[in-house]
Amino acid sequence: MDNNNNQFNNQQHDHNEETTPTPEPRKRRGGLTLTKVAVTAAVAGLLGGGVAYGGINYFNNSGMNDTAVPAGSNSTGNTKTSNVNVNVSSQSTKAFNKVKGAMVSVINLQKENSSSGTLGQLFGSSSSSNSSKSKSELEEASEGSGVIYKKDGNVAYIVTNNHVVSGSSALRVVTSSGKQLQAKLVGKDSVTDLAVLKVNGSSLKTVASFGNSDNIKVGETALAIGSPLGSQYATSLTQGIISAKKRTIETTNSSGTQTGNATVIQTDAAINPGNSGGALINVGGQVVGITSSKIASDAEGTSVEGMGFAIPSNEVVNTINQLVKNGKVVRPALGITYVDLANVSSAQQKSILKLPSNVENGVVVMSASAGSPAKKAGLSKYDVITALGGHQISDQSTLRDILYKYKLNDKVSITYYHNGKKQTSTIKLTETSSQLKTSSTTATSES
Repeated sequence: MDNNNNQFNNQQHDHNEETTPTPEPRKRRGGLTLTKVAVTAAVAGLLGGGVAYGGINYFNNSGMNDTAVPAGSNSTGNTKTSNVNVNVSSQSTKAFNKVKGAMVSVINLQKENSSSGTLGQLFGSSSSSNSSKSKSELEEASEGSGVIYKKDGNVAYIVTNNHVVSGSSALRVVTSSGKQLQAKLVGKDSVTDLAVLKVNGSSLKTVASFGNSDNIKVGETALAIGSPLGSQYATSLTQGIISAKKRTIETTNSSGTQTGNATVIQTDAAINPGNSGGALINVGGQVVGITSSKIASDAEGTSVEGMGFAIPSNEVVNTINQLVKNGKVVRPALGITYVDLANVSSAQQKSILKLPSNVENGVVVMSASAGSPAKKAGLSKYDVITALGGHQISDQSTLRDILYKYKLNDKVSITYYHNGKKQTSTIKLTETSSQLKTSSTTATSES
């Protein structure tokens, strides 16, 4: 079985072949070839010269040079602006005006001067180039964006990215009017890359509202608002479209190690360093996503444009509510590591997993921790999960999406294949993601 198991880790290698130098052609043939080229060039040159010459003759004979420039004063050459007002009010302008007052810049203050490093480059937080020490000897380490989503009396709540506030000793917020406010961290979540702050909102008038991210359509207008390169460019607006509703991308920690995957909205609206935590809105002025990352190049160094990502508003709202209530997000867990079935070859699906040919989607269990809900339900290595709670599992992201809709101690049905035989069991979700004891690698996800 170990030999079969190793098949999951097969790698392909490129082989460079040496090429034999092409012999030089014989001089005679080369001379003939050059003669043909020279003749062809000469003919082309004559044709081109004829066209150009004819053109010159046409303009010289057209009478243009016979008209004299009038003499006299230049005083009649002055002009003025028109007092006619053009009322340009597009849907994009209306949407921007509705939300801009709820946009803020979030400044991460730290005790030592530190660069944003790998995480900042990946997710787009902007390092301050001219940071100076405050009275409390703190320095501006980086800047991002945030959205005021609720006001309760004199308290205003702001959502931003977790990586924008990560490592902070203190936080400061700059409003759209330029006013600076001290901010307090309510809670943060590294899995969704979201954080909630609160400030004294007595002077704040505008709050943003969330739209339903499930209702967005590919191709519809998308507007990104934030503070690219810092608060000096606060409330900058860029426009694009929704490129994809659900795109799965890798997430990494501060050291660059992959920690899992995230399901996000893809847009070609420009997202630059400092836009992290800003709003992606529709033309109705509703926030449908919180901008979090972009791809500037692939693993091979190929540059790309217009690939920005935002956390869907439905997930944002769910995370916000848990952070406000508990200061953290409590998630149920199965206690397994797994890979997409699509990443397993057809031969391995037959020889190792023993799957029927009609099973095309699901996730493959790579390990199940002792005493975990999955282990208690009877799942083991190489089982293929195809449904959870009656919902079909197509890949890793759908498994997490469905699992995270349940609460701790909920009971849920699970359908899976064990040695090629279809089975159904009931799992009680008694563990949280923070209690997982299994170890994950870059090739597997954990739930």
